[in-house]
Amino acid sequence: MSKPGSRNAGWKLGWLETVFIGSLGLLALLQWSAFRPGLKLLVGTVSILSGLLVLGRLALLGMRRAIWRLRDRLLVTYLFIAVVPVVLLAFFGQLGVWALSSQVGAYLLNAELERRVTVLKTAGASLANVPTAGRVEAVRRTGLLVRERYAGLEILVRDQRGGEIRFPQESTLQAPPKRWPDAAGVLVKDSHFHLWAHVGGPVEVIVVTPITRMFLIGLVPRLGDITLRTYMGGGGKQAQAVRIFGSLPGEPAAPPGEMPEAANIFDMPITYGATVPVSVWEDSEAREVAVLGMRTRVSGVLNLLFNQRSWRDQQLLLEVVILLGVSSVVLILLASFVGVSMTRTITEAVHSLYEGTKKIRAGDLAHRIDVKGNDQLADLGKSFNSMAENLERLLKSEKERQRLQAELEIAREVQAQLHPKETPKLGGLEVVSVCHAARLVSGDYFDYQRVGDHCLAVAIGDVAGKGISAALLMATLQSAMRSQLRHCVEMMETAPGAGDRQLPSTARLMSNLNQHLYASTSPEKYATFFFSIYDDDTETLSYTNAGHLPPLLVRGEDVLACDVNGTVVGAFPDVPYEQSRLKLESGDLLVCYTDGITEPENEYGEMFGEQRLIDLLRSHATREAGEVAEAVVSAVRDWTASPELQDDMTLLVARKR
Repeated sequence: MSKPGSRNAGWKLGWLETVFIGSLGLLALLQWSAFRPGLKLLVGTVSILSGLLVLGRLALLGMRRAIWRLRDRLLVTYLFIAVVPVVLLAFFGQLGVWALSSQVGAYLLNAELERRVTVLKTAGASLANVPTAGRVEAVRRTGLLVRERYAGLEILVRDQRGGEIRFPQESTLQAPPKRWPDAAGVLVKDSHFHLWAHVGGPVEVIVVTPITRMFLIGLVPRLGDITLRTYMGGGGKQAQAVRIFGSLPGEPAAPPGEMPEAANIFDMPITYGATVPVSVWEDSEAREVAVLGMRTRVSGVLNLLFNQRSWRDQQLLLEVVILLGVSSVVLILLASFVGVSMTRTITEAVHSLYEGTKKIRAGDLAHRIDVKGNDQLADLGKSFNSMAENLERLLKSEKERQRLQAELEIAREVQAQLHPKETPKLGGLEVVSVCHAARLVSGDYFDYQRVGDHCLAVAIGDVAGKGISAALLMATLQSAMRSQLRHCVEMMETAPGAGDRQLPSTARLMSNLNQHLYASTSPEKYATFFFSIYDDDTETLSYTNAGHLPPLLVRGEDVLACDVNGTVVGAFPDVPYEQSRLKLESGDLLVCYTDGITEPENEYGEMFGEQRLIDLLRSHATREAGEVAEAVVSAVRDWTASPELQDDMTLLVARKR
């Protein structure tokens, strides 16, 4: 199963999917069973709800997969922060234009309708104030004047004595069945819409004109298709049967109502209407509501507004609109180009980093990505290449380190073979050795070897430096020392008077060893060296100390330092060395050591020092040689308080029985 959040993260069957599948199966079984419908409804509801949740989960998983790549995620981000606001802005802009155009169109229709109603109302009011003598002529002239604009116009004037004047004379217009107050507007009469004005008082005037298709089209020419329909009313079926006249006798046929042609793709259609109050002829108290509707386009309303301007103003406005439109398109294209370019830069850089990490993970540390530009992404690419280069170098260093480690391990094993395995048994002298390397191999040297039946050669040295070079010089020193010791013994055995047992001269052996090392090693290679031969018969220790730390002889409460008989070996060609003799007494303790015992420092930079070693030896003078060696090493480690040694630590402890 893929890890969550990865591109290959897959859908797995969970408890929700199990519920959905189980409810579907149970619902299918219930369809063929005789269980109660309530149970089927419950199972069906559970199935629908769980199905919707599963569908939502799948949709969410699909969306996560779709935007797994940074490029897709950026595109979705740009979609929400750039495209969606622009689309919403354009939508609300179009909606605003549509709403404004609708309101303007409705206002023009209402204003024109009110104006025409006002004309009828004014005509009625003027006729009500005409004296009786000139009333007939006034009605005729008013009717002729108004009928030019209102086809089918009818006028009825009645006075209190019952006299009636009509226009035209053949008009059959009658007074309303009930008494009306002053009124004007839209009227429903004989299931048709009319425009009328009623003036009450001593002289009652009724002016009525039918609303025809031509009348509606003429309200606002070139606006579009204009309609008048009943919206609601108390008349119910009667209100639904109200119509407008198609055309009147002598009136030209009205063209079919058509919506203006679209000026462009953004020229939206408008279907809108404004409510107008409607009076009912038969009932002065009844009121209907009709809708004065229009079917037009935005361009139809704008043309009506712009036609009221001069041609120069229209041309200038058109040029401004075109300029703004072209500028907007250019800016949008430029912004899109910049956005796409930046997106490609980001996604290509991230994709290169992604591919680079895959190569590095596969072990191809030589892979480098192409770096373009001089920005943060370019610096990130440079950092990646630098990281890969460092990893490659570190890997090579690690391989080299492992190779050196293996060689050091081999050298350690070889050096371990060079150290003496067992302490030779010699009457009254017990020798214990301890050697701890600061690294895998040590530059310290110690050795002991039997010389004849009653003598033991004991040596300790400290080669300058650490590591492999010091270990190699130590091996050379051991080989040369043993070779010189064997050579000296052989010469003594073949020399005149060899029957008298004589010990090899430590001074002569040290001189030969110095010349050998000086001739076979570089000048900077040298070693401090302490070489001694103990004669068990005479209990005498003969020694030569070539620049080494003086061994300490612990005798009771006294601690004596051995002599230094010459300088280091291997540094100078001809150096004189001397030999010293020391008679060991029972209970004496001889301690030979390297600077790894006295020079280690604590956390304050203070060395362990020779005096602390002397004090420690005094306090442990009566203990066994092995216990003394262990106590010294433990004290030095406690002093440094570090698990790592600062220098090679070598210690030889000899106890005289």
